[in-house]
Amino acid sequence: MQGARITIGSILFPALALGLAAVFKFGESWFSQMPASIDFVPASIAAVLLIGTAFAALQHAEIIGAKTGEPFGTLLLTIAVTIIEVAIMASMIEYGDDDPTEAREAVFSAIMIVCNGLVGLCLLLGGFRHHEQQLQPMATSAYLAILIALSVLTLILPDYTTSSYGPTLSSSQLVFVSVLSVLLYSTFLFIQTVRHRSYFIDVHVAAAGHGVAKPSRAMTIFAVVGLGASLLGVSLLAERVVPGLEEGLRWLGVDDVNRVTGAAVAMLVLLPESMNSIRAAMRNALQTSINGALGSVVATIGLTVPAVALLSLATHREIMFGLEKRDVMLLLLTLLLSVVSFGAGRTNLLTGLVHLVVFATYVFLLFVP
Repeated sequence: MQGARITIGSILFPALALGLAAVFKFGESWFSQMPASIDFVPASIAAVLLIGTAFAALQHAEIIGAKTGEPFGTLLLTIAVTIIEVAIMASMIEYGDDDPTEAREAVFSAIMIVCNGLVGLCLLLGGFRHHEQQLQPMATSAYLAILIALSVLTLILPDYTTSSYGPTLSSSQLVFVSVLSVLLYSTFLFIQTVRHRSYFIDVHVAAAGHGVAKPSRAMTIFAVVGLGASLLGVSLLAERVVPGLEEGLRWLGVDDVNRVTGAAVAMLVLLPESMNSIRAAMRNALQTSINGALGSVVATIGLTVPAVALLSLATHREIMFGLEKRDVMLLLLTLLLSVVSFGAGRTNLLTGLVHLVVFATYVFLLFVP
């Protein structure tokens, strides 16, 4: 959290995003009269502003986190990322193609991108610079316990239930799993922030944290307002970007548009926080890096699944959560590899390379299933 400051981009992007959202809202008839040859321009501008606003949201959250300290700072970043993902996923369900697997693909993509791509890159770069890095085994055990339980209950269990047709959950099962997800994640937050907070504090961050100036009260208040504006801007622009992304993928000849869209959304949402995790690993604060990485994917399942379930029940749209056999194997391989990687409390570049190999396999199978 060192060096947290307000930049021009963190002010400009949310303002432009909200302005463009207002133009879309009140100038709908004008956009409908645009020539077909330039019809893609508004969606492209919205996509650029959405990406910039997502980074602005994480920058504002970083300032607030610097004020509150660890592990609350990393937790706030995680919650901000989850809100953005829920907003984009809601737009996928509401404005994208009527496909019941959209939420499943986004959640599964987040797990694969974080637990293999991001974690692998952090371990590889950190191991290359520092040879061997340490982390808190109790903290990673807590992350993995929640991750294993939630991912199996939401992404594998629907393949074996019989109350509804296909890899889906009935309404009562959807409510039950959603309540369990919220309960598990709430308990995890209590452990992380109250009961066993020391598990999640990196020893290197604790040693270097003394004497670091915290943001002023005025800066913190401005960051709170900026974070709210950024999250609102992302939510409003997502309904324009998602349909345009799906049309662009079809124009490129992508066969499984839904899988690639889910991966693209997860990559977009996780990119700002991923940079924070990579920087933390490079300065030998591996526990802080893992807090951000695994915390984001745990929050994705624990909060996004109930939110999507609520949308499904409210709109009467079927949501298909059960994974295909190929993806089940990749998920189980990822979970097993994560347990082995973090079990010893020490990591090196070989550990990171193995995760990246699994991630490369996931990306390859997106286009060559």
